[in-house]
Amino acid sequence: MKIDWAALGSVFGVGLVATVALVALFTLGIAGLSRQERAAARGGSAALAVTGAYACFAACAAAVAYGIYLIVA
Repeated sequence: MKIDWAALGSVFGVGLVATVALVALFTLGIAGLSRQERAAARGGSAALAVTGAYACFAACAAAVAYGIYLIVA
């Protein structure tokens, strides 16, 4: 059995980068929602933070859906 180490390393690298990017997007979404809660407690509005948070969550959902598409197809 011959293992293509370059291909294995490539898959590992892409998987690692995609995982870190997805976690970072989700973290930004959570941070945006927490800013909205802090602004609401102070009596203000953080519409941009909420919009950014929803955009981050939508990007996460799109990345997960694309991954499922790649697995199923």
